[in-house]
Amino acid sequence: MTLLFDSADPIASPALVPIDGERRRQPDHRKPIEIGLVNNMGDAALRATERQFARLLRDGAGAQRVRLHCFALRSVPRSVAARHRIDRLYSDIDDLGRVQLDGLIVTGAEPRTPALSDEPYWDEFRRVVDWAEAHTRSSIWSCLAAHAAVLHLDGIERRRLPLKCSGVYAAKVVRNDPLLVDLPVTARVSHSRLNDLDENDLSGAGYDVLTCAGDAGVDMFARRGCGRMVFFQGHPEYDVASLQREFLRDVGRYLGGEREDCPAPPENYFCAETEARLAAFRLRAIAHRRPDMIAELPPLAPRPGLAAALNGTATSLFGNWLSLLATEA
Repeated sequence: MTLLFDSADPIASPALVPIDGERRRQPDHRKPIEIGLVNNMGDAALRATERQFARLLRDGAGAQRVRLHCFALRSVPRSVAARHRIDRLYSDIDDLGRVQLDGLIVTGAEPRTPALSDEPYWDEFRRVVDWAEAHTRSSIWSCLAAHAAVLHLDGIERRRLPLKCSGVYAAKVVRNDPLLVDLPVTARVSHSRLNDLDENDLSGAGYDVLTCAGDAGVDMFARRGCGRMVFFQGHPEYDVASLQREFLRDVGRYLGGEREDCPAPPENYFCAETEARLAAFRLRAIAHRRPDMIAELPPLAPRPGLAAALNGTATSLFGNWLSLLATEA
């Protein structure tokens, strides 16, 4: 699937925000910025991930034209419906070289094994890492993809967290970088992961830690090689409903007996009234777990202003990234 869009193109998304008409440089309308997206997200999130990254690239580009090419790893297990969509609309990673990509975005996947090297897509994923480092000016690696990439590149092992890191956190800039220009004063980023990378391990291997997110630890970091690689432990692409969808999925798995621990709501995400109602529901679910309790969940509402805060942070980041790619072209 290849999408070419400019400032006049609409992208269907419930989280679409107005485009900032002012940009930091005069764009080149003649040649689009060529971006590849290797979408490894689970079947339920496959289309949402397409929309989220397309929206961010479109909003961040301003008047600059951007062409988005979607790729998939054949070794990621898929349902029949998801495989059919990928076969129709995506290119295989063997075709990465057919387009001279300026940048590459690689998403994570829902983990299936404790060790990343045991994941069914590990060998194919490593090929993508090596290709991106050698053939793109910059690449972005999101969440589990970031963990897998640094393991392959420098042998840095992720560490299992005692509890899942899930919520919206304030990202604090710890190093000046062109990617962080005009980042909102209150930069908010979604995190959803079971593992973590240690800041000392990253710094010791030569990575530049760019932002930290309070209790969530390292948020964004980078590595300079043949091309600059940018890593997110979080999910800046998530729209305001993404963490809610994941929470509902995890609650359903708990009530259905697919997991033993009852998930806590994402931190700093739901409004105060929703948090109080969910606390009461959680106590009932632990005491009387059964699948049909999912119908007893209270109405859910995020904190006021959260959608705008998430969009503002992500649009600034991706706008800066695209501006750097266009400037270096």
